[in-house]
Amino acid sequence: MRILSASVLAMEAFVMGFAVLLAMGEHSGGALSLGGILAILCLLNAGVMKRKIGWITGSALQIAMIAYGYVVTPMYFIGALFAALWIAAFLVGRKGEAIRAELLRLNPPKERS
Repeated sequence: MRILSASVLAMEAFVMGFAVLLAMGEHSGGALSLGGILAILCLLNAGVMKRKIGWITGSALQIAMIAYGYVVTPMYFIGALFAALWIAAFLVGRKGEAIRAELLRLNPPKERS
């Protein structure tokens, strides 16, 4: 769950960097700064996914990515796509962790002597 969501956030940081490049010709420095801050926050948040605050801020970043569509119109679609990947990472990751816990319960690791 943690690895999948961190991967989504890392890819979002790259996409946000490209969105800032698209916005460079038409928009003010404030919109560009906002995009840069969002990209940096995505990268930093990928490292905080061990804690609950990582999930909360990651979800807020998904909303901010969609809202950046006001600056770069295709970000409405791309942000929604990444939000769907965020939800999928949460759901699939939870199932994967449950399966792993069950396998460890059935086959506990052997102690080394």
